[in-house]
Amino acid sequence: MCGVVGYTGKNQAVTWLLDGLQTLEYRGYDSAGVAILSPAGNLHVVKCAGRVATLRDRCESANLVGTCGIGHTRWATHGAPSDRNAHPHTSCDGKIAVVHNGIIENFEELRAQLIAEGHEFKSDTDTEVVAHLFEDAWNGPAKGDMVLALRNTTARLEGAWALAVTCADMPGTIVVTRKGSPLVVATTDDGAYAASDVMPLASVTNEVIQLDDDDIALLSEDGTVQITNAQGEPVREVDTLGIDWDASAATLGGYSDFMEKEISEQPEAIARLLQGRLSEHGIEMDELAMGNREMSAIDRIYVIACGTSYNVGLIAKSMIEHWARVFVSVEYASEFNYSDVLITDHTLCLIITQSGETADTLAAARRLKAMGCRTFAVTNVLGSSAARESDGTIYVQAGPEVAVASTKAYTAQMVACALFALRLGLANGSLELPEVEDVYHELECVPDLIREVFGRSWQDKQAVRIFRGAQSALYLGRGTNSTTAYEGALKMKEIAYVHAEAYPAGEMKHGPIALLETGFPVLAIVPADHVHDKTVSNIQESIARGATVVALATDGDEQVAKMCEHVLWVPPMNEYLVPIVAVVHLQMLARFVAKAKGLDVDKPRNLAKSVTVE
Repeated sequence: MCGVVGYTGKNQAVTWLLDGLQTLEYRGYDSAGVAILSPAGNLHVVKCAGRVATLRDRCESANLVGTCGIGHTRWATHGAPSDRNAHPHTSCDGKIAVVHNGIIENFEELRAQLIAEGHEFKSDTDTEVVAHLFEDAWNGPAKGDMVLALRNTTARLEGAWALAVTCADMPGTIVVTRKGSPLVVATTDDGAYAASDVMPLASVTNEVIQLDDDDIALLSEDGTVQITNAQGEPVREVDTLGIDWDASAATLGGYSDFMEKEISEQPEAIARLLQGRLSEHGIEMDELAMGNREMSAIDRIYVIACGTSYNVGLIAKSMIEHWARVFVSVEYASEFNYSDVLITDHTLCLIITQSGETADTLAAARRLKAMGCRTFAVTNVLGSSAARESDGTIYVQAGPEVAVASTKAYTAQMVACALFALRLGLANGSLELPEVEDVYHELECVPDLIREVFGRSWQDKQAVRIFRGAQSALYLGRGTNSTTAYEGALKMKEIAYVHAEAYPAGEMKHGPIALLETGFPVLAIVPADHVHDKTVSNIQESIARGATVVALATDGDEQVAKMCEHVLWVPPMNEYLVPIVAVVHLQMLARFVAKAKGLDVDKPRNLAKSVTVE
């Protein structure tokens, strides 16, 4: 959700802090700020509403000097995006600065207590209570011990947090902790670093230390990091994580925006994920940590996810039920946490999360694990909470995804789920090895099929005229591709701010058809599959009511071409793999519409890449 950074060491802190915040801006960009400790021991805070670029200008004007500091980029939860609500937040005496990712659930109660004790608040945020609580602890029995002060502070908090604190009385020192929100630290010859995830740290190190919940790390200017656990005991064996990609992977590299770059990276990401997965025994997925006997016993699967990952889950359901013949229930994590759960002794929990840190998804997985379910994660981030807490994990290896709207992680996750479905089907006898080999070889063709779609981007550019001025649009699909409609509509909403509603095409006549009038844009996904003719009938119903229909169809479908205003063409392929390829057209279409409207495709309003609060 929000992005947190910290540095203390030999170099000027503001340079890396701003660069780190720029890298983390996909986590939130409502406001940004830094706090720098000067050589004289004074704390200087610069913050503002808006993007990190605005903060950078203000920092240059302020001429900040100091080798110790913390920073923050915000996705607003409590308090409107504004200068006063931007982090860092400070204590009454101005000596303590705090940045925070998460939610303090009992902040109203704490705020009332602190005001009664004489503390003055300057913001509407939940975070500011942390600065005042730390001030009380620091001026009390914890004086001189930042670790103890932070532990006393967090003992009064309820909720989730990743916190970084610096204090003018302790120059060159930062103290950090986490509970339910991600945070990593690093030690180098140039100093000690902290960040919400590994992306900002790739420029300074190839290895980070992962903190567990309630760990507290003391960062010193000599580059050392001292970690104590929830019991206050030193942590002698730290959990390290290697960064397996170059920092340049998170740069534009000649592309106009990250969404364009990440769309273009999909063939390579999928090829990388597939490499070496087929052996004489079938699909190799050692990450599952499950043998054939255990897999063959699986009789029910809960797929838990949010947002775009939820749409991956719907595709996974189609694949698993078709190839492995196992019942799958796909659940929104945010709703699942408050619903009844029906499990057996052989129920599997499959969680899908690009970041591996989605709070609702993690909560649901923990709930099922506590009930005795094995958990398996599909994620893109090494060392994420989902990966660390699951019994098995498949990393989709898509590389860093900076644009808020997911593209390459989405298609890679679908491929990962296809591999899982094939592995499960072979294990339980629903598939024979030759059938698995045939589908795998079809999967190997997917990168080239996507490249063919890239060569047809002009088709998406021509369709922009139909959607650019629209207030609303209807996306239709049947079978597996009803989900392609959901994802396409989501991208159009996220990126181009067009109210796009997706429906199974057969359900259109049960309500949405009332929306149709002359010129109303409808995007119909109608590949050559077993429901093709039914979808064609739904297209005819739309045209009869004046709608302007853009079809996404398989090469050579003259029937559809004659009916529709415009067609986005895809090559012939296995119908269960169509969603992986077809969605690329819809990603490009949403991007082209957004660009035509002058919108920021990488940072759409009100959104953040990773939702780490419930």
